[in-house]
Amino acid sequence: MANGFAVEMQDVLKQFITPEGGILSAVDHVTMQIKDGEFFSLLGPSGCGKTTSLRMIAGFELPTSGSILIRGKEMSQVPAHLRPVNTVFQQYALFPHMTVEQNIGFGLEMKGVGKAERSRRVSEALEMVRLPGMEMRRAKQLSGGQQQRIALARALVNKPEVLLLDEPLGALDLKLRKEMQLELKNLQREVGITFIYVTHDQEEALTMSDRIAVMSKGKALQIGLPEEIYERPVNKFVADFIGETNFIDGVVKGQNGSTVEIDLPGTGLVRVESSRSFTNGQQVSVAVRPEKLRLNSDVKDGNNLKGRVEDVIYIGTDTHYGVRFAGGQKARVREQNLTQAHKSIAKSGDEVMVSFTSTSPRILTE
Repeated sequence: MANGFAVEMQDVLKQFITPEGGILSAVDHVTMQIKDGEFFSLLGPSGCGKTTSLRMIAGFELPTSGSILIRGKEMSQVPAHLRPVNTVFQQYALFPHMTVEQNIGFGLEMKGVGKAERSRRVSEALEMVRLPGMEMRRAKQLSGGQQQRIALARALVNKPEVLLLDEPLGALDLKLRKEMQLELKNLQREVGITFIYVTHDQEEALTMSDRIAVMSKGKALQIGLPEEIYERPVNKFVADFIGETNFIDGVVKGQNGSTVEIDLPGTGLVRVESSRSFTNGQQVSVAVRPEKLRLNSDVKDGNNLKGRVEDVIYIGTDTHYGVRFAGGQKARVREQNLTQAHKSIAKSGDEVMVSFTSTSPRILTE
């Protein structure tokens, strides 16, 4: 395998003709490299190009231009059934008239694998997904979580080099979905196969992934570790799509080394640390997560802005405060509820101080 990469997309473009006769670039010159044994997620809203990218890796769609390599071999025009990959879909597509054993072993039977060997490998696959002894059950006798595991077993029994998963947990309820996230991640570690996972759920991607590609309008905007994507987003879209972010607009007043002074009109002057260079008068956004802000807690050598509380929302684990600054801009502050006898720090209408350190925000220009 060349360079330790399981899958590579090199300047891949996929265009479709729209019903109106126009051209839609569903995937717009995307380049990404997915490491062997990695849990890699394609994350983004509907229509961003993540599923089209997955389908091109699977061979269900062919790229308009560019290259797709699997284990260093060019696969752009290779038919799906000849690629060393398998796909698990959101709708598990189990055959209702077949037993679990028949469902899992179907692909092996099509390849001419003998009955004894087929049965052995089906049993191994069921052990792998922690459902031993289920061979004789039918799909309608299984819960949603069990059906999802059977679909995984059916994909894994063929020992693919890469497993592609297209929102496989989307049909499950919230509690089961969270349980299956951990199950799926543990399974991936055990089998050591490269997983490429499509999801629109930010928390799911952060929980499960070794690395994430955030996509929008056919482009891969940022590829990195979950903490890089969350803590150091490259633009407003990534910052806004991953979790919740406050954007406070301002103007650069000066820069001394890594310290940037930004005037927030009508609100005050803040200092933010950044490795980038900015020019005086440049319009920027100070992007800061709600949990990085503090109410009525003066931060030494930090930034302290006066505002008024507009709303207070208690959600159990923490309390959210909506604060309006003097200049009219608004921020949300998230304070964790650490004691059983919780008491709100402030109520609607109170004047408060919103504080944050100089290293908490990101300065974004787009």
